Amino acid sequence: MSTLQSIDLQRLPFLRELFELLNAGRHLNRLSQQRLWAELEREQAQYEALFAALGYTLRIDGRGFAWFHFEDASNNVSKTTRQLALLFMLIFEFKADSGVHLARFTEWPIDQGFLLTLIEKNNLLLRTEHLAELEPLTQLMRTAANYGFAIADGAGWRLLPALFRYLDRFEELAQRGEPDDAALSAGDRPDSDQGDDFERDDA
Repeated sequence: MSTLQSIDLQRLPFLRELFELLNAGRHLNRLSQQRLWAELEREQAQYEALFAALGYTLRIDGRGFAWFHFEDASNNVSKTTRQLALLFMLIFEFKADSGVHLARFTEWPIDQGFLLTLIEKNNLLLRTEHLAELEPLTQLMRTAANYGFAIADGAGWRLLPALFRYLDRFEELAQRGEPDDAALSAGDRPDSDQGDDFERDDA
């Protein structure tokens, strides 16, 4: 019996919704999508088997997020992906300098005041990516929310568990003593397995 024949599709009422979300390069987060997360946890083996049979690798992180992983993705870094990596790196560096425990990033409010502080502290670096003003940085946070790295919260945003993918990579690079710029390269991007998903949505 083939893998597909052994899967009971009647047990997967949210299959289409889950597939469309993950296939768009987005992350499923337990904190912001509790209904879909509960469904994924309940039928994890079924979803993994079905997606694998279709050629997709479903990755589920116990810290509360899931995504499609692609081993043979393009090494080209889209503009949006590079800008997101820069923004997250600057957020983590700012908090580290403040002595804040980085793993508690879901508790940090990201509002306009915080973004203005980032601009003031990192003006030259942000200027190279045309992000040294509030409007483009605000738009970038909306993009982060679109891909499951943040969620709108009042007049600002909250960061979501999927951001552990970036934090893990930044900490790994720091332990290896590599420069921060390495986090922005194609080979070192936590989201390099998403290929051109960001570029495709920006078109």
